[in-house]
Amino acid sequence: MNWYFAVIRKYAQFQGRARRKEFWFFTLINAFISMACNLVDTTLHLPTLMEGYGVLAALYAAFAFIPTVAVTVRRLHDQNRTGWWALIMLVPIVGILVLLYFMVQDSTKGNNRFGSNPKQNDHSTLSV
Repeated sequence: MNWYFAVIRKYAQFQGRARRKEFWFFTLINAFISMACNLVDTTLHLPTLMEGYGVLAALYAAFAFIPTVAVTVRRLHDQNRTGWWALIMLVPIVGILVLLYFMVQDSTKGNNRFGSNPKQNDHSTLSV
């Protein structure tokens, strides 16, 4: 859960680099929270804003959008790629697969144009 809050604290920080661990733990916890919001919306029969999105799920999606984009950009920076590569997800099917491939790749060793390697600088004790 600490990894999730670490991304939230960097709400709109697009500079720097993000480790795989930071990206994937945020993504996992974000998915669980989204599912919980959908479950609450369905259980309480809350009104839907769009097809399939209840009020609570839509509000959470709006809240999580910027941190999700920011951590994706920082994850791309970790591999010495520009954040504009995130737009590849707009290409149907292939774009999402390419972005998924980028997200599972390891970091660039050492420093790159976006900063120092967070694996080498992470002396914190963030735990799951």
